[in-house]
Amino acid sequence: MKRKLRNVENAWPILPGSENPPPHWKRWPNGKQFAFVLTHDVESQVGIQRVPDLMKVEMEEGFVSSFNFVPEGGNPVSPKLRDELVERGFEVGVHDLKHNGLLYHSRKAFSRNAARINHYLQSWGAVGFRSAFMLNKLDWLHDLNIEYDASTFDTDPFEPQPDGLGTIFPRWQDNGAGRGYVELPYTLPQDSTLFLLFNQRDISIWLRKLDWVAQNGGMALVNVHPDYMDFGNSSSRFCYPVDFYRKLLSEVSARYGNDAWCALPKEVARHVSENRAAGTRDVCLNGPRQCHEES
Repeated sequence: MKRKLRNVENAWPILPGSENPPPHWKRWPNGKQFAFVLTHDVESQVGIQRVPDLMKVEMEEGFVSSFNFVPEGGNPVSPKLRDELVERGFEVGVHDLKHNGLLYHSRKAFSRNAARINHYLQSWGAVGFRSAFMLNKLDWLHDLNIEYDASTFDTDPFEPQPDGLGTIFPRWQDNGAGRGYVELPYTLPQDSTLFLLFNQRDISIWLRKLDWVAQNGGMALVNVHPDYMDFGNSSSRFCYPVDFYRKLLSEVSARYGNDAWCALPKEVARHVSENRAAGTRDVCLNGPRQCHEES
């Protein structure tokens, strides 16, 4: 594993060039230095059972997050838990359909499954989506009624589909007709990569990347799984201490305080969408040709 890490050290966890903001970038709200976004994929019944414990940790540290649940496949999330999350200021998102890696098997099948996903988006009051295993076909996702997708990353050569967005900023995905959704890449390595794959025993890689993203005014978005967290009662070797995650939260508060915009994914997506709409209106004031080019 050490050799594998050395082989990618020029592109992971920091990819040179990914710090360049997109065209017409409007910065973060209220003069914040960078955005800090917490997301969770919940993929098993064990993970669902640990959601209240994880929610408690985040509230104790002064944070809220988004929990993405798999709607079909044998591990149903109760409406009561979803409602409790929303009532406490958290967000709920849809994580794939069945988490079997087959969502993008064919365009026809995806269109059929998209109708099912849209059903769960509507019934859960959700506006965000993430595919299983970070597989993605971003053009196909226009079939979904979403404000954002979070199935990508800036750089991660350890994913099954390793081609990333190459940016630490959100990106607008246009459908060619002036509509679309916001793509939110994760920019801090996943917990499973650090603590399960590479057996890291501290959060130094997280903190190194966090400081770099903050320095460059980007979005520090992390995806962690309650399925893999040990809250003091797990004997599985496929778990890591929840204190690693708690340490990340406390370090963000200690290092950056009010300089970090601690936002839900939907809030970041709406910020990007609103700024894009405002930018388009500004360009339109300069004439129809420029308006056409901007859109």
